Amino acid sequence: MSNIIFISGTPCTGKTTVSEVLSKKLNYDLIKINDLAIDNNLVLGIDDDKGYKIIDVDALNNLLCEIISQKDNLIVEGHLSHLCFGADKLIILRCRPEILQERLALRNYSDAKIHENLEAEAIGVCSAEGLELYHDNIFEIDVSDLSVDEIVLTLIGVIDGEKELSFGEIDFMDWLLVHQ
Repeated sequence: MSNIIFISGTPCTGKTTVSEVLSKKLNYDLIKINDLAIDNNLVLGIDDDKGYKIIDVDALNNLLCEIISQKDNLIVEGHLSHLCFGADKLIILRCRPEILQERLALRNYSDAKIHENLEAEAIGVCSAEGLELYHDNIFEIDVSDLSVDEIVLTLIGVIDGEKELSFGEIDFMDWLLVHQ
């Protein structure tokens, strides 16, 4: 049985760190979806207003599906993964906006980009977008107060079918009320 796991979430929720540790512990291949897009010339341009790369998601999805067809155990990590097909399980890492704000600031994000990402996290954009494709195979985990090891152990339990994560119970909307 194959296990194709996608890990997505707002920037700075811990996707890369968690995925790297998880892939080593499980001995799964790891694809960093942003690198896959860049390495395969799937960048269409740069958004003039926000400064981020515009990715050809359809072409990325086709390439990823091709790769997945040749793999048994794979973790696909990155902010765009929830927009692609092929996962057995989609896991969205969520983080309280006040913690996320500190992490984004440490990466020198602009104030506008920080606010945009905090709003996206508060309303659960990645979760909502992922739900469209994954219905019953989407899970959320609040990583706010967890160590990387705790997150990885939880995800191993989910992947092995020994632990369940919910969907739709993480609510950071109160942040919006205070910060609008």
